[in-house]
Amino acid sequence: MAEATPVQIFHMEEKRRQYRSGGFFLKVGLLALFVLVPFLFPSFKTVDLAMQIIIFATLVASFDILLGYTGILSFGHGMFFGIGAYCVAFLVGKYGTPSYANLALGFVIAALVASVLALVISFLSLRVKAIFFAMITLALAELAIVLATKLSGFTGGEDGISLNMPGVLAVSFNAGNFLGLEITGRILTYYFILLACLGLFLAMLRFTHSPLGRVLQAIRDNVERAEALGYKTFVFQAISITFGCVVAALVGGLYGMWVGYVNPESCLGVLSIMLAILLMCIIGGMGTLYGGIVGAAFFMITETFLPDLQHLAKDFFPSAVLLHNVLERWHLVLGVLFILVVIFFPKGIIGSVREFIDRRK
Repeated sequence: MAEATPVQIFHMEEKRRQYRSGGFFLKVGLLALFVLVPFLFPSFKTVDLAMQIIIFATLVASFDILLGYTGILSFGHGMFFGIGAYCVAFLVGKYGTPSYANLALGFVIAALVASVLALVISFLSLRVKAIFFAMITLALAELAIVLATKLSGFTGGEDGISLNMPGVLAVSFNAGNFLGLEITGRILTYYFILLACLGLFLAMLRFTHSPLGRVLQAIRDNVERAEALGYKTFVFQAISITFGCVVAALVGGLYGMWVGYVNPESCLGVLSIMLAILLMCIIGGMGTLYGGIVGAAFFMITETFLPDLQHLAKDFFPSAVLLHNVLERWHLVLGVLFILVVIFFPKGIIGSVREFIDRRK
């Protein structure tokens, strides 16, 4: 048997160090926490919060492939999220019966529509640079909202579409108790989405760490130099956009499964979805993928619990009228927190922490 080359030995040692590092155990612990959430915190609010973090962390990671790894700013990423949600809703809600085949077909159609539309947008819009591409995608996103609202006979309009899950994923399903937890269709849906999002996240990690991902980072850093090396930057950018958009569409279908309802504002809204994605990506750190988890957790936790601070302030400080007025406008507090994160973590939380650790080495 041939001896390993120095390069192979280096890679083997790198893998061993990777699986012994603190970061690896932190990731395993985080995954274990999401697995145990229904057992440790069985309330609907907590489980729903955990699910929202999982879904949006995966969605933000798919957006980070475009922005953080390829340097492409797209305001149309939320549109693909909505396309995925609507495709699944059409098959198991408005135009189809709840069945596993229709559910799977909804995801397949979502991936196909997203890939075709992403390729069309790439070939029509990548010829323009920077802000012009962002404006084109923003216009397309606004067009999608208008179409989803006006074509009410097809999309349900502002009334939206309700989804009914098949078999063990149905809300009415109940398999009894396990370790004190009632195994309902809602809990099984939680674990199905968790497993699906884990698979998508691992696929994105493989994508970014592949030779293709390295080329995308080279294009992000210097397009002219990448072209001088012989890479067809247009093709690589189109692949990046298509892959990220397909993942976003699949995540949108998972989101539709969880909430059981889709409408233009909840799935296609530029302010409600796209702005949240952008903020989460900036908070967590661009070009990290894992920043999506931190950004989604920060945004979702603050958005969930900040409104409750007003009630706590009234209970503990009944005479502090100014404090009550400030907490009543909790979006202002969220904005202040976002500004503080940007000031103290200019590269996002994960990016700044990595930079600090690299300096200490």
